[in-house]
Amino acid sequence: MKFNYPCSSKQTFCSLLLFSILLFFISTPILCRAEASAKHGLALHGGLKYPPGFSHFNYVNPQAPKGGTFRQAAIGTFDTFNDFILKGVSAAGIGMIYDTLMAKSEDEPFSQYGLIAERVEVASDNRSVVFYLNPQAEFHDGHKITAADVVFTFNLLLEEGQPMYKRYYADVVGVEALDKGRVKFTFKDGGNAELPLIVGQLLVLPQHFWQDKKFNNADLNIPLGSGAYRVKSFVPGKSVSYERVPDYWAVDLPVNRGQNNFSTLIYDYYRDATVALEAFKAGEYDFRHENVSKNWATLYDGPQFTDGRIIKKEIAHEIPQGMQGFVFNTRRSFFSDRKVREALIYAFDFEWSNKNLFYGQYTRSDSYFSNSELAASGPPSLAEIEILKPFNEQLPDEVFKDSYHLPTTDGRGNNRRNLRQAAALLQSAGWVIKQKKLVDKYGNPFHFEILLTAPAFERIVLPYKKNLARLGIDLDVRVVDTAQYLNRVRKFDFDMVVWSFGQSLSPGNEQRYYWHSEAADIPGSRNLAGIKDPVVDALVEEIIRAQDRQSLIVRAQALDRVLQWGFYVLPHWHISTFRIAYWNRFAQPEILPKYGLGLMTWWAK
Repeated sequence: MKFNYPCSSKQTFCSLLLFSILLFFISTPILCRAEASAKHGLALHGGLKYPPGFSHFNYVNPQAPKGGTFRQAAIGTFDTFNDFILKGVSAAGIGMIYDTLMAKSEDEPFSQYGLIAERVEVASDNRSVVFYLNPQAEFHDGHKITAADVVFTFNLLLEEGQPMYKRYYADVVGVEALDKGRVKFTFKDGGNAELPLIVGQLLVLPQHFWQDKKFNNADLNIPLGSGAYRVKSFVPGKSVSYERVPDYWAVDLPVNRGQNNFSTLIYDYYRDATVALEAFKAGEYDFRHENVSKNWATLYDGPQFTDGRIIKKEIAHEIPQGMQGFVFNTRRSFFSDRKVREALIYAFDFEWSNKNLFYGQYTRSDSYFSNSELAASGPPSLAEIEILKPFNEQLPDEVFKDSYHLPTTDGRGNNRRNLRQAAALLQSAGWVIKQKKLVDKYGNPFHFEILLTAPAFERIVLPYKKNLARLGIDLDVRVVDTAQYLNRVRKFDFDMVVWSFGQSLSPGNEQRYYWHSEAADIPGSRNLAGIKDPVVDALVEEIIRAQDRQSLIVRAQALDRVLQWGFYVLPHWHISTFRIAYWNRFAQPEILPKYGLGLMTWWAK
């Protein structure tokens, strides 16, 4: 049928039709389309393992019974429940009282699913992300969690929290509450694929609780949270107890089903690790994750082990082991020379230590991404060389042609060959022997201190001290308590220190806090070595901006290679199993997560 209109009537009709179409697209339907594009989860590279509407993670028992008490040990002391500031030593387990926007899966490299935020929408250009909050989400006092709480938390951590937050969220340029249930984060650009997941890790603090309090106080006032547990009771510096929240709002969400099964969690503090182990064997607490090889090889015995009351086992995992080692503080003049740091690596006899102290249990770490595909090994690949080529004149020749390898020995304690190499390196760096002491050109002796908090490390350091003495170097070993250790590390008040740089399968923003020049002068950062290298800075940014898995791997390998040849750490060792022991009062799921121990999936028998 054909319609004929007078000109004015036709114009009026067309205008009304156009207005109706525009109204259709600029009102409610846009929100509907936005909500339709919002997803139940995020994955950094590749797809999500769990589809919309999934019921639970594969590595849990959804029918696990609730109840019972789970008691663990902590070493040292605590004096605050505020884990977000540099002051004080926070109580073990305090992070459990908070929920995050999204929850991580432990059987995927880096994937998150809805928790406080039930859905998430990433802009097509990756320049922003919107989180849709679960309307059921609430704090322990019944107050609903709103977008205003998310904005408040983010700004509070940047303004008054640990300096690390400014580096970690450096590419976030804005956060706004679109309404009570939606919060939007805007990014500097779209090049950082990890940022939506980084923001998804944000735990949410209650604005109504903190707005009239001084956040930067390190005290024992119990904070308000929203997680599965809350502080039940504590004895300052000695123990802290958490209780499962009976009406926890998220108990039946897929990310929580089959988890957080214990009614009570208790951390008892011990001043000495040896006493703590004996207390475990006497039944004073339930579970130990052992990290001392000698203990594992010699002290886990007795009738309680042979009759099955205590279970001792090793569980293999696929978690990257990062780098643990003696960190050189390059802010100290005697460690500023790369040759000196390399020389001191030659003086350490790992093979002897592994044979005589570690019972052959460890593998030497030669990468900052040990036990993962991100580790650089062998000569550099063509893809690595392409990344490193622009920095050709700024890097040692070895980076481009050699495979990084640590000096080795036959394990018999005769380290003469390596000590001769160390002496040659020290001489080339301007150090000379005078009256059996190594001195610089001004006659100042080479003398430094290693700071420890675990007395068990003394047995490892003392043979190293003996080797250094043969080079004319004096080493002092100082053991301090946990609080003093952390304070000195935070202020970079040390010559050499033991530290572990943990890594994930998806490194990103946290690398700035480990290695970037700007972090070198920020108290409390993890750039303990004081690295200030524009090449390292550039490679860190390359990792952050990787757009797919393969480019992330190659860029991580390139960074690893530069760090290796920088000799910033005297590498230690790693093991790709959890060494655990527990009293036979607990059960665990048949399927274990690939990238975690899954301790909170256990339950009392």
